[in-house]
Amino acid sequence: MIRMRLFDYDDSSIESIYKYAKKLEGMTFNEILQEYEKSPIKSYKEHMYGPRQISEMVVKEEKSKYSAGAVFNKKSKGQLGNLIEKYYFGYDINGNQEADFNKVGLELKQTPIERTKKGEYRAGERLSITNISYNRPVEEDFYKSHVWEKIRCILLIHYLRDKSVDRLEYVIKFVNLFSPPKEDLQIIISDYHKINDKIKQGRADELSESETMYLGACTKGADSKSSRRPQYYGDHSLARKRNYCFKLSYMKFILRNYVLQNDVPCETILKGDIDTTFQEHVVNLINQHIGKTDEQLCREYGREYNNNKAQWVDLSFRMLGIKGNHAAEFEKANIVVKTIRIEKNGKNRESMSFAPFKFKELANEEWEESTVFDYFDTIQFLFVVFEKEGSNYLLKGSQLWHMPYHDLNVVVKQEWETYKSIIKKGVILKKVSRSNGKVVVQNNLPGMTDTKIIHLRPHAKKAAYKLKDGFLEGNIERDADELPNGEWMTKQSFWLNRDYVLKQIKIR
Repeated sequence: MIRMRLFDYDDSSIESIYKYAKKLEGMTFNEILQEYEKSPIKSYKEHMYGPRQISEMVVKEEKSKYSAGAVFNKKSKGQLGNLIEKYYFGYDINGNQEADFNKVGLELKQTPIERTKKGEYRAGERLSITNISYNRPVEEDFYKSHVWEKIRCILLIHYLRDKSVDRLEYVIKFVNLFSPPKEDLQIIISDYHKINDKIKQGRADELSESETMYLGACTKGADSKSSRRPQYYGDHSLARKRNYCFKLSYMKFILRNYVLQNDVPCETILKGDIDTTFQEHVVNLINQHIGKTDEQLCREYGREYNNNKAQWVDLSFRMLGIKGNHAAEFEKANIVVKTIRIEKNGKNRESMSFAPFKFKELANEEWEESTVFDYFDTIQFLFVVFEKEGSNYLLKGSQLWHMPYHDLNVVVKQEWETYKSIIKKGVILKKVSRSNGKVVVQNNLPGMTDTKIIHLRPHAKKAAYKLKDGFLEGNIERDADELPNGEWMTKQSFWLNRDYVLKQIKIR
């Protein structure tokens, strides 16, 4: 518990605000409320200009509103932050676009972190910065924008989200001052203009976090008519409310490198100022090697030429000036390097997989909260393309790619809903005896030839099934997952169809 008067800080001094805020570390939100209830002073103004009598009615009202037993609206992500503002710093919540501590340009932001099974901390979600207005023109000058006002100096509060306890019992773990470093700000400004360019085209409803690096445009609230507003630009069509935000990948990097200061072996691609966008710079670094074979590149970078799967990814990072396989900018922006090898027949070797899922979780997901949507709405790929020539693969070039809005929100959504429906209703598992006497289990889930963009495939070492009729095959615990109907089948993951990936390549 804190051992000092509430609101005992000077709002004209960042040092004073920060020193006072650091006392939050180790406290729960409930403890803040308890201190507030005991305090005779109920606001920062009272602290500054003298205490006044607080009626029992007001105290009682505040207690009932934020008591330890209060039920919080789970959909209101900002509620805990509002609690800190009002009951710890003592100022009323408002919708002003200026910084919270406007005398010193300091913005208060709170964000959750979670503890992994390994006991490590990770960022829990993106950080909302300020709303995107559809009522007026965008601000062309970044340094005059509300975004800059909100991020130039942040009092960043990390609390530990533990869903096994009441939200008021969440513990505040870290309090730090954060300002985007120069190398990050260069990319954030580029992101800001990219978002605004799309808004000016009257296409705000097509914004995706996968289009930008660190600064994103995230949706705000559920997708309903009430959440849509007419756009200022274009034909004034309705678009979902959105906020500028720091992407989850950037928040992960902030926590790991700037707050925890862990020694993560990341190298930077940017070695100084550049005359192009970061995306153009990355592509140029790769494309200056077009025409070289993988064997030539291995010799150039002193790598063994062994044709294992890691070889082409390693070479991609070497061409970017990265000795290891961790580029700081890619970690912050959630950019994943994928090498594509095209054979003599003009086909790429394989489809592209992503993380496995739990059948029961998928059956209960809604599209915009689904793992699939979140993955493709936030990720960019750096495609590095090699083509077979003789016994080697020749570098053809590279491109940064994210899934187009229509592909994700129409085609993939429909295919995902088909899989969800079958899994929820009950996958039909049929045993078939082969001529060699082996029994295999077939299912009624669509295959790659039945879809345009995504399909399901096993994501396990070996097949594993546990059926209601007693049939048992493989290592259930390791290789299978339970279906909603109680049967078990081999773990699955989504894959991008290889023909679809090939169509996205624009450099051949």
